[in-house]
Amino acid sequence: MGITNIFLFIGGLGGTEVVLILFAILLLFGAKRIPELAKGLGRGIREFKDATKEIKSDIESSVKDDNNTTK
Repeated sequence: MGITNIFLFIGGLGGTEVVLILFAILLLFGAKRIPELAKGLGRGIREFKDATKEIKSDIESSVKDDNNTTK
């Protein structure tokens, strides 16, 4: 549901606004830093997803163990 809201917000931006935002980011960080920032952001997202999957599998395995011990 949160992702839908983000896409609705982005959908309200016109082409000029997007270009101005990208230009401001380019001015703030410079052309050399943007790929480094994107790479770091990608690593962070990947680590978050891996941690989420690990926690989910731990919970599922503990539920299976509880079900097996109660039977």
